[in-house]
Amino acid sequence: RVEPEMDSLSRPELFDFHGVSLTHYFTDNWDNIQNFQARPDDILIATYPKAGSTWVSYILDLLYFDQTSPECQKSVPIYASVPILEVTFPSLQPGTDMVDNLLTSPRLIKTHLPVQFVPKSFWEQKCRIVYVARNGKDSVVSFFHFERMTMIFPEPGDWSSYLQRFMEGKMVFGSYDHVNNWWEKKQTYSNLHYMFYEDLVEDTGREIDKLCCFLGLSPSAQEKERLAGRVQFYNMKQDNVVNHSTFQGMDFKLSSFMRKGKVGDWKNHFTVAQSEEFDEDYKKKMKNPTLTFRNEI
Repeated sequence: RVEPEMDSLSRPELFDFHGVSLTHYFTDNWDNIQNFQARPDDILIATYPKAGSTWVSYILDLLYFDQTSPECQKSVPIYASVPILEVTFPSLQPGTDMVDNLLTSPRLIKTHLPVQFVPKSFWEQKCRIVYVARNGKDSVVSFFHFERMTMIFPEPGDWSSYLQRFMEGKMVFGSYDHVNNWWEKKQTYSNLHYMFYEDLVEDTGREIDKLCCFLGLSPSAQEKERLAGRVQFYNMKQDNVVNHSTFQGMDFKLSSFMRKGKVGDWKNHFTVAQSEEFDEDYKKKMKNPTLTFRNEI
């Protein structure tokens, strides 16, 4: 498979797509995405970008397949073993094709789609879905650094204008509505496990236990301990299976794909005034009292 070369990629324009900001890399294959046929044992990992999707993908990949196909674990990059359903990048197969070509069972499928865009077959088949959410301040900082280095996303511009754009929802996949609407879905769809990035950082082992409970898995204490070690941020950052170092659409001179993995790094980016403005805006848009985030742990 030929990887996309960076210099052949042009930064896309953001446009409104059924009320959500997207770029053509996520809409080019739209009919095939919407008509995608999920299987009952598929597991969908859904997140807003930069909220822990790679981390949870790797945890699930190891939970399911580390014992059965350890050789794959060491060679196949995570963006191939857990493909993003909606992606269409130059010289890579469309995400829908990559999923259809998976030989694993269950298939682990990643998406950043807002809940209203998820192909209906996932709901019809009652697929298990894991949603990961991260506090808004760390999310926007992480997304900013990611967009600087990732040529298939729009040019981020400077930090202060980027922050304004985030508050306006003019980001790829929107902003606040994403976590809000998925949270609403959890109230009516029982096969949805809603996780928080901050909880994963605070106690990875506890969150792996909760995941196993949701998925009906029962690894031994020894397996869980080994897994918790492998998915520590420092280890993943060094691991070429997870750190996207083989993905050509990124400029690693500008940032690393796995940057810090911390809670509270926003304090190194927000001015006091920006933080106050963000908090005011946040209160207006995040009205559901049952959905709460931690900006520090």
